Amino acid sequence: MTTAREDVVAIDDLSVAFATDAGTIAAVQGVSLSVAAGEVLAVVGESGSGKTVTARSILGLLPETATTRGAVLLRSRDGAEQHDVVTLSRRQLGEVRGRDAAMVFQEPSTALNPVYPVGWQIAEGLRAHGRISRKEARARAIDVLRRVGIPDPEERVDHYPHQFSGGQKQRIVIAQALVLDPGVIIADEPTTALDVTVQAEILDLLRRCRDEFGAAIVLITHNMGVVADLADRVAVMYQGRVVEQADVRTLFSAPREPYTQQLLASVPRLGEGRARAEERASRRPAGWTDAAPVVEARDLRIVYPGRLRRPDFVAVDGVSFAIRPGEVLGLVGESGSGKTTIGRAIAGLTKVTGGSLQVLGAEMNGVREKAFRPVRRRIGFVFQDPASSFNPLLTIAEAVAEPLVVNDRADDPRAARGRVDELLEAVQLPRSFGDRFPHELSGGQRQRASLARSLALDPELLIADEPTSALDVSVQARVLELFAELQRELGFACLFISHDLAVVDLLADRIAVLHRGRLVEEGTGAEVLGAPGHPYTQRLLASLPVPDPEEQARRRATWQALAQVEGVLPAS
Repeated sequence: MTTAREDVVAIDDLSVAFATDAGTIAAVQGVSLSVAAGEVLAVVGESGSGKTVTARSILGLLPETATTRGAVLLRSRDGAEQHDVVTLSRRQLGEVRGRDAAMVFQEPSTALNPVYPVGWQIAEGLRAHGRISRKEARARAIDVLRRVGIPDPEERVDHYPHQFSGGQKQRIVIAQALVLDPGVIIADEPTTALDVTVQAEILDLLRRCRDEFGAAIVLITHNMGVVADLADRVAVMYQGRVVEQADVRTLFSAPREPYTQQLLASVPRLGEGRARAEERASRRPAGWTDAAPVVEARDLRIVYPGRLRRPDFVAVDGVSFAIRPGEVLGLVGESGSGKTTIGRAIAGLTKVTGGSLQVLGAEMNGVREKAFRPVRRRIGFVFQDPASSFNPLLTIAEAVAEPLVVNDRADDPRAARGRVDELLEAVQLPRSFGDRFPHELSGGQRQRASLARSLALDPELLIADEPTSALDVSVQARVLELFAELQRELGFACLFISHDLAVVDLLADRIAVLHRGRLVEEGTGAEVLGAPGHPYTQRLLASLPVPDPEEQARRRATWQALAQVEGVLPAS
């Protein structure tokens, strides 16, 4: 591989294998990639494709069970030296990490130490690479916090991670990576868990890292909209190999490989759901709109009482909506808008403070747990992260049977196995998967099992809270198709909570937009997404990256103009 264009990173014929109890597993096979200064290389593919292993090899962050062949050439920031990371000792790796290359991890909450102020954690990288006074380290930490857009950095440098929002924590992790001015930043799924509005701000920050700091960026992601927004070149990985490389416009306009074509076809696009909504409406019986709602909120208000002399927090403020039998209502908005609070209130997990909320005929304002328990049996739940919602000590069959046992529909999991097998087949999982434990299933398979568990009691109402946000696009497409098929066959009503407007457009009959606890817009997908009337909905729509580089450039300009008007970004 040539490095004539002054590549910051040049990976040549890299192969990585892991030793396990079941034998050796080849994670990466014969990968060759390069990235130049000021360039963004996106490495894409579904889970298990080897993209994260490839990225971590740049910093030598592979476990001791890994066997590596090939070369990973990393050039120093000043261009004077070049190291083969594969051959470096632990001490030498410590010298190049942070200084020549730095990593932005997927989940900032786990990357930041909860017991130290963020300023101390940023300064830790400076101290690791030379003697520096406490005063100078603090000044550098304040400066980099200001540059990544943290307000009042002089004060907030002493705050702890839990005192920041999810988007701000991601900015702090980026600040940690930038403080030593590295030549390359490896960003591993930096926006996966973020709302579209916050994601747009982080992508804008990463773009500034390239333009203002001159850093090369290796972006690991499965979000093709993010790739279209940020990348200069794209490498597509599948089963440990690079199957296609191209500049971003060529890849999106004329993908060569069938896998790349399939990956792009799996991305949900705005407007695709309108035909589905019309088809669902045509199947509904006459007089459907006059049926009693499954859920009806009138001036709903939910307040969390303040503690330690802090004021009360109004999470939901005067919200009114209804969900009719067999209808899917998509509830969208950024973190803190009140969507999950409303879902929890419908499930009887959060107290209603004011107004009215009727769920399957039961009034939730002042309801007692004993009175609501029979109603809860008629409600199913699909959680955002199936890995944490399953008991790791129970098999999938035992977990799916749990609602049946708890509600006296079966004496024990063994007696419920017949019904469990039916449910697994309904969500397109083999019956044999019932004998596996959650960690033995992929993310998409676990989410299907979670859907099977939610349907165990034949619910009239399903609450789905961000059920596909952590899934790869190809897996997400299959889960969404399955969800739509089950809803069509079983006819349950659904509150579908999400921050992904394209996903909601695909599934929902109507869309309700929440902003700071208030309902700012409601209507069909054509009304809300086709002609948004509220400025917040317009910004939410402009924030959603689309898998088309030219269209995304126009949307980015629209988002920046709207964000500047609302004060999210400083005026240019």
